[in-house]
Amino acid sequence: MSEFIKIAKKSELPEADSAAEFTVGDRTICVANVNGEYCAMDNVCPHEGGPLGMGFVDGTKLVCPWHGWQIEAKTGVAENGAATVPTYELRIEGDDVLVAV
Repeated sequence: MSEFIKIAKKSELPEADSAAEFTVGDRTICVANVNGEYCAMDNVCPHEGGPLGMGFVDGTKLVCPWHGWQIEAKTGVAENGAATVPTYELRIEGDDVLVAV
């Protein structure tokens, strides 16, 4: 069973159509803001390991800053369907942002 861990305060979440990186233990989580809805996933692009949290949102996709790979933010599925980025449930409780890892 996944445990919810605080990764940030609500005020630290990315603005609309952008992403940010948050450290959780020994891993980094990417949180993307897709039209006001937050999605959490691993921060590593399956193409060549680019930092997804440094990318940008285009429609419903997160675009990797290294080579432009597009990942569906809610599902983690790459545009070509050849790879999937692990996604995590995200919850906001008061001022705390929690992710199930």
